[in-house]
Amino acid sequence: MLYYLFEYFDKTLDVPGTGVFQYITFRSALAFMLSLLLSTIYGKRIINFLRRQQVGETVRELGLAGQNEKAGTPTMGGLIIIFATLLPVLLFARLHNIYIVLLIVTTLWMGTIGFVDDYIKIFKKDKQGLKGIFKVIGQVGLGIIVGAVLYFNPAVTVRTDTGRTDVFRTATNTTVILPAPIEEKSTATTIPFVKNNEFDYAEVLSFMGDGYEKWAWLIFIPVVIFIITAVSNGANLTDGIDGLAAGTSAISVLALGIFTFVSGNIIFSNYLNIMYIPNSGEMTVFISAFVGALIGFLWYNSYPASVFMGDTGSLTIGGIIAVLAIAVRKEILIVLFCGIFLAESASVIIQVSYFKYTKKRFGEGRRIFLMSPLHHHYQKKGYHESKIVTRFWIVAVMLAILSIITLKLR
Repeated sequence: MLYYLFEYFDKTLDVPGTGVFQYITFRSALAFMLSLLLSTIYGKRIINFLRRQQVGETVRELGLAGQNEKAGTPTMGGLIIIFATLLPVLLFARLHNIYIVLLIVTTLWMGTIGFVDDYIKIFKKDKQGLKGIFKVIGQVGLGIIVGAVLYFNPAVTVRTDTGRTDVFRTATNTTVILPAPIEEKSTATTIPFVKNNEFDYAEVLSFMGDGYEKWAWLIFIPVVIFIITAVSNGANLTDGIDGLAAGTSAISVLALGIFTFVSGNIIFSNYLNIMYIPNSGEMTVFISAFVGALIGFLWYNSYPASVFMGDTGSLTIGGIIAVLAIAVRKEILIVLFCGIFLAESASVIIQVSYFKYTKKRFGEGRRIFLMSPLHHHYQKKGYHESKIVTRFWIVAVMLAILSIITLKLR
């Protein structure tokens, strides 16, 4: 909203200095600072409100050290993250940008699913919360919306280089000549570590002969559905000990922010020889607000936690990360910068599959991990929560750096 106000001041009234709002970097910095302030200052008020409403966590007996002390800690803290993200975005982002619209829809959609799940657990006294089938339906529904918009909306394009060139003149009066972009619809994505690293989902249907490209949505939309479902569930599984999900998510989103900024900037994308995605740079404003909200939430969620994010937060976080990665055509890199989510999900899948297999074969279920998800395995081994979280953060930083260097390592 402020973006449009200052645009009016700049272009219509010619007020000096108001043109600074046209710069994504300036608006991103404001969004980060405001979201950080909102989540730290007003976060305490939200926590007190949740406490007065007796929105306390019901802890299942898992035999973990320090577990019983967490009973009654306010949950639904994801409301802090949602509030501190959306308000700066509404103030500083270009709200007509299709990517911003998608991210706002994703935040509200996944936040609602998570809120209903938490509400059932707390007020209906049903520890299972929202039935799994309804969660999946909600995730699939969002996947269909996101996939359809990214595929069919004419504002979602990528650059194709041609022999034509455009001349740009920088602030220092230096002339820069770059290939002139032709914007076109595409289902291409990025494959890390290889040259000519673009893969088009439409190629899967090349066996259909001429005109196969128009059926690419049959591949693209199911892929989007799978990614959103997998990442949101991965974030949900990671939210098990104080500060783990929020901290690792902030690191992953920071890496995504770098990808988003360079992919939406024609000069940087040309220099790095990566896909230029027009208008995608605006997502940097959303990412800045989101990171600020996550860091502010950590103020209260670090050990010992004063509030838990609940499914309201974890499902929202996963959904946002998935949509960001898909929009910036870096969904294959999710296995790197969301490696913690992947490890947590894989530990559950392996544990359950092996237990069922051994029970069927030997008549007695056996386990590979002491407990899943993976962070509980280390708790069972006697590691303190803080040590586990810190080491997982370190691994997340390493994976994020590895993801970023794929921009040139190919």
